Amino acid sequence: MMTYIMTGLIVTAVIFAAINGSMADLSTAFLEECGGAVQLAISLTGVIALWSGLMRVAQASGLTGKLAALVQPLLSRLFGGLQKGGKALQYITLNIIANLLGLGNASTPFGIAAMRETEREEHSAAPEYASHNMIVFAVMNTASLQLVPTTAAALRLAHGSADPMEILPCVWITSVCALTAALVSAFIFRAFTKRRLQ
Repeated sequence: MMTYIMTGLIVTAVIFAAINGSMADLSTAFLEECGGAVQLAISLTGVIALWSGLMRVAQASGLTGKLAALVQPLLSRLFGGLQKGGKALQYITLNIIANLLGLGNASTPFGIAAMRETEREEHSAAPEYASHNMIVFAVMNTASLQLVPTTAAALRLAHGSADPMEILPCVWITSVCALTAALVSAFIFRAFTKRRLQ
């Protein structure tokens, strides 16, 4: 789907540039932005590699298991049916920690592993459908609580911000509101679904 969207955007840009007689400007913008994208990717690679490595060290040292046990009461209520101390909850914990640190890209591998382990533990009778736990995890991952917006700060720093962390209060408020709304919506829709199936 994204392939069609991106292709459509490029084709639309070329058509409008041709109509407006600004093909030269479009070509220049393409070349400049391609170089800028590479520079931005390189600047973000160091930050993401550092935190991804730290998360792997935490996993190998058993720290993630201890963290999972620490937040077990809350996670058990949110993710009913998952094994206490199991791999699914450990990967969910890793994903949540990565999101708390604002490492959206670094949290992706943990998110994928969490989904796989959740599906494996639940032995769903209809694997083509997402379970409630998978839906709750997906909305928590999408509307995640961020304490330190590392990626956003790195982007601001790369674009010349004198104080890349000045967005902290806004990030805290918006992420708490987004996470609350997402979780409430997930549980409300689950209640409606249960009623319809009865």
